[in-house]
Amino acid sequence: MTLFRLDASIRTHGSASREIADIVEEEWLASHPGDTVERRHVGVETLPATLWAAAVSAGMTPAEEHTAEQREAVALAATLVDELRAADALLFAVPLYNFGVSQHFKTYVDVVLADPRATTEPFLAGKPTVLATVRGGAYGAGTPREGWDHSTPYLRRIIGDCWGADLTVVEREFTLVGVNPALDAFVDQAAQMHAGALQSAREAGRALGALSVPS
Repeated sequence: MTLFRLDASIRTHGSASREIADIVEEEWLASHPGDTVERRHVGVETLPATLWAAAVSAGMTPAEEHTAEQREAVALAATLVDELRAADALLFAVPLYNFGVSQHFKTYVDVVLADPRATTEPFLAGKPTVLATVRGGAYGAGTPREGWDHSTPYLRRIIGDCWGADLTVVEREFTLVGVNPALDAFVDQAAQMHAGALQSAREAGRALGALSVPS
């Protein structure tokens, strides 16, 4: 069995999204000892910003006329789709950045969608998937920033609705409490949210392990 994990944080240490994803991964491995975790870290090993344009233009150009850049883009798009299709379970760790989706994950999505297999049908239909997403502030109903999270709805739409994955979302807010002095009044609330997110991660990881078993 194989778990494919993608991280989009620009940090390798102290990342809140990685903390959640690590727990999900640990729980999955507990039920799949010795099995494989394939990884891609688009927040650190970034995809070139020009990759999507090259892949799209290749789709409108006869194969024999492709440039080297177009051939490379088409091949990488196919590789990204192959990684997702080959895995038995998926884990995405994608933080909110500047009220929107990580630019690195957006580039990843665009390149995946340049492969025809990713657009003709929900190519991940029913595949058990966990999304770990975090936000520095609070964006819930009644907060001053309600409606400012333009990442999580997008992630749900792409991974769950467009790609068809059986999606579970684990969320944590107020990750900047203790970092930004303006949020010092919310220490207790942030601690509760943190503990709740870690518990949700454990539950999601166990469920992911139970779902991704041979039929």
